[in-house]
Amino acid sequence: MKIEKEAEKILQSFSDALKNIPELEETHYMVDNVNLSRDDCAEDKDSGKIMRNTHVDEDGNLIVEKGKWVK
Repeated sequence: MKIEKEAEKILQSFSDALKNIPELEETHYMVDNVNLSRDDCAEDKDSGKIMRNTHVDEDGNLIVEKGKWVK
């Protein structure tokens, strides 16, 4: 059958291609750092950075744009 002959050709060409691959040793990595977690701690916030990038009124309140979806 035609399909079997084509399959044999494909397998033979694949087998020939595998002959050109050099033999290499496998590399295994044994690590003990599986499922590591870190302590959950909050960092200090610097409100000065926020205040430098925004508009403030005379009372120190932030001036922000009202959402356009709000009626």
